[in-house]
Amino acid sequence: MVVLNILIVLAAFSFMEVVAWATHKYIMHGVLWKIHKDHHTKSPGLLENNDWFLLIFAIPSWLLIMIGLLVGFVSLVWVGVGVALYGLSYFVVHDIFIHQRIKMLKKTNNRYLKAVRKAHKVHHKHLSKDSGECYGMLVVPFKYIKEAFRTQKTKKEVSS
Repeated sequence: MVVLNILIVLAAFSFMEVVAWATHKYIMHGVLWKIHKDHHTKSPGLLENNDWFLLIFAIPSWLLIMIGLLVGFVSLVWVGVGVALYGLSYFVVHDIFIHQRIKMLKKTNNRYLKAVRKAHKVHHKHLSKDSGECYGMLVVPFKYIKEAFRTQKTKKEVSS
């Protein structure tokens, strides 16, 4: 049963990357652009309109956990936990690591994290709702991962 619960959490977490990508591309850069726009047009401060999406994503997680506990359908609880863990990782990666809204995790030598940061930077160079790329958070185009490997290899060769 523990293995099944872990698999449910991992599946929900993974599926949230798809949900986040689609929501970002078609809703945040679509009908709810007015809420998301300030995230692209000003330096993130303590709060921005875009932070309302935290609630939009937190409510389904909370409901899944609550309803699962109330009706005794434990699988719903674990789906809610997976969604909540994705939300936590989004906060750490997007708000802390990438945008430095809390000043920590500034530097990394991790190639994957460098690729995540680069993909997000490329996404932010587009200031209109109709243009853009790299709508996901954890899954980034392979070209940025390759670039991070090349950059780190070049730096090692230069320092040798």
